[in-house]
Amino acid sequence: MVRRNVRRSVAAVAALALIAVACGDGDADEPEVDDTEASEDEEVEDDVVDDDAADDADEQAAGIPGCEIDTLNLFEPGKLTVGTGDPVFPPWMLNDDPAGGEGFENGMVYELAAELGFDADDVVWVGQTFEEAIAPGSKPYDFAIQQISVTEERQEIVDFSMVYYQPDKALLALPDSPVIGATTLEELVDANWGATIGTTDLDYIENIIGADNVAVFDDQATTFQALLGGNIDATVVAFPTALFATAVQIPEASIVASLPPDPNDTGHGLLFEQGNPLVDCINQGLEAVIARGVVDDLIAEYLIGDADVVEITG
Repeated sequence: MVRRNVRRSVAAVAALALIAVACGDGDADEPEVDDTEASEDEEVEDDVVDDDAADDADEQAAGIPGCEIDTLNLFEPGKLTVGTGDPVFPPWMLNDDPAGGEGFENGMVYELAAELGFDADDVVWVGQTFEEAIAPGSKPYDFAIQQISVTEERQEIVDFSMVYYQPDKALLALPDSPVIGATTLEELVDANWGATIGTTDLDYIENIIGADNVAVFDDQATTFQALLGGNIDATVVAFPTALFATAVQIPEASIVASLPPDPNDTGHGLLFEQGNPLVDCINQGLEAVIARGVVDDLIAEYLIGDADVVEITG
């Protein structure tokens, strides 16, 4: 993200320079210039630019020492194959288009790919359900990204990268819901809850809130429809998801409160087939991307918003 902004700035400066030349006063007296000397200067400048470009290309091609692309055990040689949802949702990915690169998760993947030495065209996206992603067994990709939280239970059947982001949980409800005004988890127990199957949102409702009356839905869109239809009183989702949902998808609902963390949910990680040897190289790439401030920039761009809500602490 930072590099893209820099390139846009350089392009803008170059465009302004061309406009200034084109709009100059053609009638003004100009000093004579020795064409030979100017040509030699231009050749030197061209050489410097070419050398800089070559250095940049060499640096990108180098990737991470010990993790060269032709040595990696990739699902498809020379390609970085990435699993994600089908469809995908903002703010994690925009326009239902992982390859568009706009969004927190796909933005991070393309930065990670570049860190490893892949071109953007070498990133291949594979869509699947969340349940398929967290299930044991072989995977049709190198890793998956889909707001997948790292938990001890999941680590028994799949492998994870290092955690790169930990969102807060948000309580979503309509204005007439019985959870409005709650200040403790105990006040939430008796509500009619709903959540998406296989998610840590469902785990949170059952294990942290301690609710027994929980309806389970196949996907997040169906969960939101149940909320709007009055079939459930409330649901729990990641805070960035709640910000987007209440602004765009379900503006009739509101963020009632932020919730205390689940000690069993350590944050989002990339998911791998168990035993995949890529984990170490991917972690090195993630560490470099995080150290450059890329993840913080993406969080600021896509996941942060204004919300004045109650904080339930226990």
